[in-house]
Amino acid sequence: MGMVVVISLPLILFSLMLGFGCYFFGRARGRREVQTNPQVYGMPTPPPGAANTLPSQSPLFKPEGASNV
Repeated sequence: MGMVVVISLPLILFSLMLGFGCYFFGRARGRREVQTNPQVYGMPTPPPGAANTLPSQSPLFKPEGASNV
């Protein structure tokens, strides 16, 4: 025995309009947040007065150039 699910056309149109509205509202809000509070991704800058504790030749990184051969 099969079941038939009936979804009305106004429900489909409302769902599409709600989806587009949320998309455009979120995009505008995200662009506004980037302009007012830009985030810079990457390594954070050390606080002023902090000493460099990393050695110049760290064992975690491979040497570059001719010394890598």
